[in-house]
Amino acid sequence: MKKAVFLDRDGVLNELVINPVTGEYEPPHSPEDLILYPWVIGSLQVLAKSGFELFLVSNQPDFAKGKTMLENLQAVHEKLDGALQSAGILFLKYYYCFHHPKGVVPEYTFDCACRKPKPYCLLEAAKDYGIDLTNSWMIGDRDSDILCGKSAGVRTILIENIHSSTYHGLSNPDFAVANLQIAVQIIVQ
Repeated sequence: MKKAVFLDRDGVLNELVINPVTGEYEPPHSPEDLILYPWVIGSLQVLAKSGFELFLVSNQPDFAKGKTMLENLQAVHEKLDGALQSAGILFLKYYYCFHHPKGVVPEYTFDCACRKPKPYCLLEAAKDYGIDLTNSWMIGDRDSDILCGKSAGVRTILIENIHSSTYHGLSNPDFAVANLQIAVQIIVQ
């Protein structure tokens, strides 16, 4: 059985972007808006060298909510994947949930199985890739990430991102830290 680190994307790997319409910090809607934190590449390389398989698990409801096109979200993903691959970082799988129960795009508006805090994606990864969840971790910046990890039986680390602060504080993570670099130090120790 392999050990893994499951990572949320926005607010953990990359900066959140202010939406001029809503005035809120949100995921990037275009590749130009995707800015990785400076410590991300090095931190992911440390995890990979330490024998952890890497998975991304990210709720991406902005198409369902009518805020952007699905093609834009795919372009953001392609930029992320390209940056990671060029640094020699391989994620075994990217799990994206594009649904939202209160969306406006009918075919993406429902209560799905894959939306965090449900543990579906982590359980699928365990089954499909032979992951030992008891020796694995979930890192995210919202309660939904931590609750997802706890439901799957992994240890959890909350990134205390100031722009996500209204979405955390109720989940009781195993650790709470300022950024991914510190989270990785905890994991490899």
